[in-house]
Amino acid sequence: MASNFEKLEKEVRALSFREKAALTRMLVEDLDPTVDENVEEMWIEEAQRRYEAYRAGNLKAVPGEEAIRRARKRLK
Repeated sequence: MASNFEKLEKEVRALSFREKAALTRMLVEDLDPTVDENVEEMWIEEAQRRYEAYRAGNLKAVPGEEAIRRARKRLK
């Protein structure tokens, strides 16, 4: 018989991308209640800064798959 965790994991894997993102956000907030309330605004500002640097030729674009590969490598 599968454990509750295994059942939950199976259900989570069946969620859509948006549902997984919402669940992830909720779990992170639950695990770290000290999250800055302005974090979304800060990320928007960072994204805008990076986009402007890209448009000015000061930042090189990286394909999404490459960015994910690099991120996963750093997490190992």
